Amino acid sequence: MSHSPTVRRRRLSLALLQFRDAAGLNSKEAAKQLGWQPSKLTRIERNEWRKPTIGDVMDMLDLYGVKDERTRTAMTQLVRESNRRGWWEEEFQGILGGALVGLEWEAAEINSFEIVVVPGLLQTEAYAAAVFRGGRVLREEEITRRVAARLARQRILTREDPPSLAVVIDEAALRKHVGGHTVMRDQLQHLRQLAEAPNISLQVLPDAVGAHASMEGNFTILNYRAPKDDPSIVYVGIGVAGDLYLEQPEDVAHYREMYGYLRASALSAVDSVSYIEELIRHLK
Repeated sequence: MSHSPTVRRRRLSLALLQFRDAAGLNSKEAAKQLGWQPSKLTRIERNEWRKPTIGDVMDMLDLYGVKDERTRTAMTQLVRESNRRGWWEEEFQGILGGALVGLEWEAAEINSFEIVVVPGLLQTEAYAAAVFRGGRVLREEEITRRVAARLARQRILTREDPPSLAVVIDEAALRKHVGGHTVMRDQLQHLRQLAEAPNISLQVLPDAVGAHASMEGNFTILNYRAPKDDPSIVYVGIGVAGDLYLEQPEDVAHYREMYGYLRASALSAVDSVSYIEELIRHLK
């Protein structure tokens, strides 16, 4: 599996923050001694930098008293990996440029709840096109590019070392005839097939549950193989207003609890497949 520069930048920022804390310096003191504006250090520690430099990182390690050569070499390697372009930037510049794809690429476990549509990782080509076409604000050539990017993103599920994906889908998303009768039938059949994959768990949250733990919308929790270096992060899609990434332990714990409630309220994996099969029969 190739490295994700998005994950590497995040790891680099976290490590530098931890080194400063261990040195007993607050951010203002550190910025002053480095001869930087405080905002520069803040951007680095918040992972808001675009292109880390080895010079800046070495200056910080010198100030923080990090002398171990193995550590310094590892940090230099992180800088280099952080500045590489991900495949999504190479192939789909301007389409898959968001942080989610980069964070998703190295995740070991993805837990997702979707309330409106079938999750992007599980969409068919025709369904994805219908989703993008629904707003009637995109040109056909733009829709074609976005669909190709979405399908490329799905490579994560079939590569040699795929993450485990556990998805809870609201029943409403499966009853909504996106793209019409045939497109929706094919999408449901696709879900039925994906549910057989060893790394995919799919559950349906029935309407009969009523109010549930995430009435406000969808979210995704990304967990990593080395949680000390790469803590879990929550992605919350909030439409045209942008995306939200939550990293504080208390926020992640809150969404984990919500996800636990959703899974407990949803149909079992076996019953969810039976429900999807029932929907397919009604569309024949």
